[in-house]
Amino acid sequence: MKKTNVGSRLALYPMPVTVVGTMDGDKPEWLQIDHVGIIGHNRILVSMFQKHHTNAAIKLSGKLSINLVDRNLLPKADYVGSVSGEKVDKSEVFDFHIGEGGTPVIEASALTMECDVVEMFEMEGFDNFICSISNTYVSDDALDENGHIDYTKLNLVLFEMPTYSYLEMGPVIGKC
Repeated sequence: MKKTNVGSRLALYPMPVTVVGTMDGDKPEWLQIDHVGIIGHNRILVSMFQKHHTNAAIKLSGKLSINLVDRNLLPKADYVGSVSGEKVDKSEVFDFHIGEGGTPVIEASALTMECDVVEMFEMEGFDNFICSISNTYVSDDALDENGHIDYTKLNLVLFEMPTYSYLEMGPVIGKC
């Protein structure tokens, strides 16, 4: 296989599309964030451009929710990622409830993790929140007969940055 050196490029795509939620006073604040990663068995890194309005609310509350996005949720997720909470009230975009951890949980998201921010650091114009997972809510339709999450039932949407495209997760191709 012939390969071409394309330079120093971040090429760990696609990534799952998520909507991060937090409380801004008594109202939820929503933002589509696609740079979310696993950094341990109970730790998630959420990396957000520093100019986002949502960051200040997360810093104040120390909590956030990560709501996974499927095809049905994508138009609203894309909207909350395209408009600024500084200029537009996004609090009523989603039906939600407040989870046990105090974060807004999107009703239409088949999987939501409530998180507590345990550490934050800045890097190259991004606020990076290291979070511990306090609660995970899963649609009953996405659980298998043993009560485990069946990711094939979530129909997740993925984000690919170089072309700014959305993809759907495909079928299982093998066991590991």
